[in-house]
Amino acid sequence: MLGRILLSRPPTILSHATDRASAEEAVVSTESPAARQSQWSVAPYLLVDDVVATSTYYRDSLGFGFERLWGDPPVFCMVRRQGVTLMLAQAETRGLMRPNHVADPERHAWDAYIWIDDADGLYAEYRARGVTISREVCDQPYGCRDFEVDDCNGYRLCFGQDMES
Repeated sequence: MLGRILLSRPPTILSHATDRASAEEAVVSTESPAARQSQWSVAPYLLVDDVVATSTYYRDSLGFGFERLWGDPPVFCMVRRQGVTLMLAQAETRGLMRPNHVADPERHAWDAYIWIDDADGLYAEYRARGVTISREVCDQPYGCRDFEVDDCNGYRLCFGQDMES
């Protein structure tokens, strides 16, 4: 849950309240009113050796879509699914991919954590499609049910569902 709190909202500030009820009323967000009304998103930028093969993999295996490839020959693509965007960029030099779990194998680090609403359903879909599952779906001590997949370049994506929602 700590990761969720850190990712979902900034810390709050309490005024000089003397009792719990007053403290709860005195909580003030550090976000501006304009920031609370806007919505942000992030798109991880993944270096790949072959953007055509990778975008095709994301479409056919992971169920993402894309509208176009940029460049002639193609060197860039944005794949999307359910509001999530991943940027795929083909470097001029092959072999520059650096999945986090390869760079830091002891931590088993992800390259992206993607919040979803049905971990078991997506897990079943990916198993049926033959996707490489690097960790089976399970409940985590941080309050999520998630699983990990390795894409065709070795990037590790974790798909997780908040167990409280």
